[in-house]
Amino acid sequence: MSKNEYICDCNPINPELVKKTSKKMLTDEAYERIAGFFKIVGDPTRCKIVSALSMNEMCVGDIANVLSMTKSSISHQLTKMKEASVVRSRKSGKEVYYSLDDEHVEEIFSLTVAHMDHLS
Repeated sequence: MSKNEYICDCNPINPELVKKTSKKMLTDEAYERIAGFFKIVGDPTRCKIVSALSMNEMCVGDIANVLSMTKSSISHQLTKMKEASVVRSRKSGKEVYYSLDDEHVEEIFSLTVAHMDHLS
């Protein structure tokens, strides 16, 4: 389907509002990146990892114990999360420690938890 098939076929009620809002919209690429972020953190296991890492920097084995999962499955999830800049790692001796990439990830998670609590 061509992009023109998605053009709205109605007249705007408030043309100035439509124009003002349209100018503030992000690029399609930006929305793809945003959707990609939510796709990564939209998995329940990865949500649990974000939750654990919002409390402490942890190694794979410790995360696996908290989540009652295998180290292999946690490592697999952490690789995806690292590629998406949700977590970062640092090596200390033989261990690799993971933390949230920055405070924004924790803020997004905390806001989501608060929103879910609000809905309950």
